[in-house]
Amino acid sequence: MASQTTLEKLEILADAAKYDASCASSGTAKKDSLGGKGLGSTEGMGICHAYAPDGRCISLLKILLTNHCIFDCHYCINRKSSNVRRARFTPQEVVDLTLGFYRRNYIEGLFLSSGIVKSSNRTMEQIVEVARILRVEHDFRGYIHLKTIPEADAELAHQAGLYADRVSINVELPTDAGLMRLAPDKNARQIEGAMGKVKADLVEAKDARKRFRHAPRFAPAGQSTQMIVGADKASDAEIVGKASRLYDNFGLRRVYYSAFSPIPDASAVLPLSRPPLIREHRLYQSDWLMRFYGYKPAEVMQATDADGNLPLDIDPKLAWALKFRENFPLDVNRASREQLLRVPGLGVKAVDRIVASRRHRTLRLDDVAKLTVSIAKVRPFICTVDWRPVTLTDRADLRALLAPRREQLELFAA
Repeated sequence: MASQTTLEKLEILADAAKYDASCASSGTAKKDSLGGKGLGSTEGMGICHAYAPDGRCISLLKILLTNHCIFDCHYCINRKSSNVRRARFTPQEVVDLTLGFYRRNYIEGLFLSSGIVKSSNRTMEQIVEVARILRVEHDFRGYIHLKTIPEADAELAHQAGLYADRVSINVELPTDAGLMRLAPDKNARQIEGAMGKVKADLVEAKDARKRFRHAPRFAPAGQSTQMIVGADKASDAEIVGKASRLYDNFGLRRVYYSAFSPIPDASAVLPLSRPPLIREHRLYQSDWLMRFYGYKPAEVMQATDADGNLPLDIDPKLAWALKFRENFPLDVNRASREQLLRVPGLGVKAVDRIVASRRHRTLRLDDVAKLTVSIAKVRPFICTVDWRPVTLTDRADLRALLAPRREQLELFAA
């Protein structure tokens, strides 16, 4: 077999990494290389792009150490039975690529994952070695996100957290039954055990930092995970329930959702087509409701249809409001912040502006219109000093009125 050039390896392993969505770099402690010390920075603008909550674009080199794998997960294009081109980087090659791309201002950090080659421990050792060389030998201060392997020794995952800004372990599928069926080499209890150990390390490191100023940091941006949507028969209600338990049990920063994508030479147990991408979007919206809008998992599940899936034509917040119309309309001049966050069309910023503005004046409908993006979606669910929806909230066709209109785009439109 002819040896591959670095460029050929990069082409293969960067493409193989595109299926992992959990590469956002939000939440990291800001570091810089001011004063002539160190290399790299998590600030500024920098071939993967992720976005922080404040809108900053974070450029990451997103690659696999190798796409060789001893596991045979049905949904994975890199499974051992898959007929794909294989490649493998050495730790030093990944380090050289990271530094080279950083110096050219292409990236601000590294997202590194890997297939399992030889053994979980051997692979995890090489992942950790990449981070060690960057941090210790080159004083690299850019962002590093390492995908850890739950089957590896806990001490290796601990070492990864000492060098990385964020670590993550994929739960892969929403249900234990789905994991047993599609990923027979993986074990749900082992995955959750590894996540629990990372959580314990995070808590211990945080406590140590309070007591000792120079205590080592451990994954300051926390841990995240990813679930594949549509590869098994799990409903959105089951996915929301799983995500909620993960947040509660392991203190995750994010749960990422990745719509199943059909792969070449796919197993017969997999679906023939991918789920609608809008389904992935609705799950992210439901995740947002639980994290920032005060919805309980059971309430998000109430927004689902009879089959347990979220409606695709409207967002989960509107779906919930239409099912519980008795909670509306709300007086924007009197309702609590928590109540206003339930109004379809009002985001967190809009609600905060309303709460701040009504301290100084009684709000009219025009005032609310200036504080939100679309007043049409909000009107049926609020009342102001000059507006009451009367029977609008109870209309049988309200869903049709508020659902986004589908438009056929014209290829050659002016």
